[in-house]
Amino acid sequence: MATMVDKAPVEANDDDLTQIAEMMKRARAAQEQIAQYTQEQVDRLITAMVWAVAKPGVAEKIAQLTVEETQLGNYEGKFLKISVKTRATLQDIIHDKSVGVIEELPERNIVKIAKPVGVIGALSPSTNPEATPVIKAISAVKGRNAIIIAPHPRAKQTNKMIVDLMRDAIVAMGAPADLVQAIEIPSVAKTNELMRQCDRVLATGGSAMVNAAYSSGTPALGVGVGNAVITVDDTADLDDAAQKIRISKTLDNAASCSSDNAVLLFDAIYDEMLARLQAEGGFVVNDEQKSKLEGAIWEDGHINAKIVAQPAQFIADYAGFAIPADTRFFIVPETDAGPEHPFSGEKMTVTMALYRVADIDEAIALTNRIQSYQGQGHSCGIYSTSDDNIMKLAEGTKTSRVMVNQAQSPSNSGNLANGMRQTFSLGCGSWGGNGTNNNITWRDLINETWVSRPLATPKTLPSDEELFGKEIMEKI
Repeated sequence: MATMVDKAPVEANDDDLTQIAEMMKRARAAQEQIAQYTQEQVDRLITAMVWAVAKPGVAEKIAQLTVEETQLGNYEGKFLKISVKTRATLQDIIHDKSVGVIEELPERNIVKIAKPVGVIGALSPSTNPEATPVIKAISAVKGRNAIIIAPHPRAKQTNKMIVDLMRDAIVAMGAPADLVQAIEIPSVAKTNELMRQCDRVLATGGSAMVNAAYSSGTPALGVGVGNAVITVDDTADLDDAAQKIRISKTLDNAASCSSDNAVLLFDAIYDEMLARLQAEGGFVVNDEQKSKLEGAIWEDGHINAKIVAQPAQFIADYAGFAIPADTRFFIVPETDAGPEHPFSGEKMTVTMALYRVADIDEAIALTNRIQSYQGQGHSCGIYSTSDDNIMKLAEGTKTSRVMVNQAQSPSNSGNLANGMRQTFSLGCGSWGGNGTNNNITWRDLINETWVSRPLATPKTLPSDEELFGKEIMEKI
């Protein structure tokens, strides 16, 4: 997940230290009050928290405020996230056992017991500030933790509204409001201090803040840069693929880190598929328009905050060229990847790079080349009915998730049509500099005690011939 405004760590002053210390004190006191809650009590809490923000009449207000405050994305996308994504996340975890014994391994005579971490320090980005605080908060409380949310300054009012609604719901359920708190006047210094004082950091934001989380001295779960690469092969349903690529590329004006940034078309279907993308509202830029678009998207090597998650017409006007009134997204023909080809990287706009490839092997090589520049470990996708091509792509790319015949942006983080865990925090593994590949959820926000009993029948070592094999024994 990338954001536009991230700065290097800044030292906190005395007022910052005092404010965060007081919030931590209240959070720890609240967390202690629910440390022995039953599963039923925990699940009632998170159910109330989601209903408070997603119920009819409230979700609409949150979506509207988010657009007005951040000037990012659009109302429809924000409403889907706060109304549907939060419900889907609740549905995804509500039946999980997160209290007491949560897993048993009879073949090893081991049971695992869930324990709270304590206080989670959570960073929330400006691009998804409507659902991210809710999803992180219910994941924390599901594990009987407290959480303090540090919003991006561009979304502080939205964050406060959401947190206040969840706090009221928590109180209505008989629990302490300080299980969920917001830094109401955010700053880099306060966020750094929160990360230093909390028990676990859950960082969703730009690379500078994620790196600061890893450097805070506190165990941290961070996410990598998105730059989804999508392949369409010669077995795909082209109408379905074109519609889903358009949905993914334009959802919330491409505010998501999972938005399709590059699309690779097999040569055999290139012209036909391009025509379908154009029919979905794609506008193919010429060389002059490509140069102007590049100048609009990047300033001094960084993504220009003014055009992030804006509609196509706004971007075209900003860049200085005309587009048809029905344009929904830009298609930029590309041939290679890397710093000399900036459109191969993450763009955070309704802009996709388009490539022609001969076959799945070339698609794999190009996907890896694109993502070695930006986005390695995050995700890729494929539209195909060939299991061979699907598995080749999955095995040959350095990626944590491969979405098959699905709109990438709403599917990567889990949705009703797949089995992925619901989240807005996507681990990218060692490829993306992260400690996990997971779709991060409550299981990542607990400690686990392993209880090991003796096996009924102890294991015995086999003979050397069985263990090492005669061939190795003779050669070494």
